[in-house]
Amino acid sequence: MKETPAIRLSGLRKTFGSSTAVDGVDLTVRPGEVVALLGPNGAGKSTTIDLALGLARPSAGTAELFGGDPRRAIRDGRVGAMLQGGALLPTLTVAESVALVAAAHKHPLSVAEALERARCTEIAKQRVAKLSGGQMQRARFAVAVVSNPDLLFLDEPTAAMDVEARRTFWVSMREFTAEGRTVVFATHYLDEADAYADRIVMLARGRIVADGTPTEVKAVVSGRRIRATAGFAWTGDASAAISALPGVRTVEYRAGLLTVVSDDSDATLRGLLAAHDDLHDIEVTAHTMDEAFLALTDQRDPEGAIR
Repeated sequence: MKETPAIRLSGLRKTFGSSTAVDGVDLTVRPGEVVALLGPNGAGKSTTIDLALGLARPSAGTAELFGGDPRRAIRDGRVGAMLQGGALLPTLTVAESVALVAAAHKHPLSVAEALERARCTEIAKQRVAKLSGGQMQRARFAVAVVSNPDLLFLDEPTAAMDVEARRTFWVSMREFTAEGRTVVFATHYLDEADAYADRIVMLARGRIVADGTPTEVKAVVSGRRIRATAGFAWTGDASAAISALPGVRTVEYRAGLLTVVSDDSDATLRGLLAAHDDLHDIEVTAHTMDEAFLALTDQRDPEGAIR
């Protein structure tokens, strides 16, 4: 029997007057996937999440969660959400906020478990109005998971968190996803998408411009980077000779560090070592998610999407 998708977006479009926020998005997410939504500001990430949750009415197209109306899945407690605009009552404590949401669902987690999952136990008795930005994000996460959802939407979940708080958050998220839950998170931290997502969906100008594993998305930027410390004098002739090696696209030399981008790193490296036996500390690396992000979101033709 064919598995019902956790999310199915078909021809989804949303306009605000003359502005188009989401422009024909087709997206299917299988149960158990962890999907990152990437894109520059204004790419349509938050609007896509709002449409998927039924919080906004599409101008065209449809959104389904678990094969039906998103609002039904939410009423059944199958969906949790941590949204940028989600406000908690400032006079309640964190524990009271979680308990209030738990009371609205049929089969919630215990308040204590939700607080533990979100690493909020130590701030459970603090009033919402007194929380720092990072603490507020953790409290929102506790509220999002207390319904014990099968599907979780997170919109910029680690905004306002410091490095240590981000690390702690993703440890708790790994525990959540290890149970086979489906997670869709929008983020502007490219390292988070690379490290924690099974799949990356990149948006630009309201359209999907890339959809694949982190490795597949990074492979859009062809070639590899060779870095080495050079023991030879850098001259115009040396630059020209290296630029003429097989596969070389760009050459840069700065403060003794040689950086070569090549479409054929093996051939380039053999040529470099044949000509310069004084190279050392050699590194050959794939392109980064940052470079793929810049290359894809700077496309002038949205029809050139990769799948």
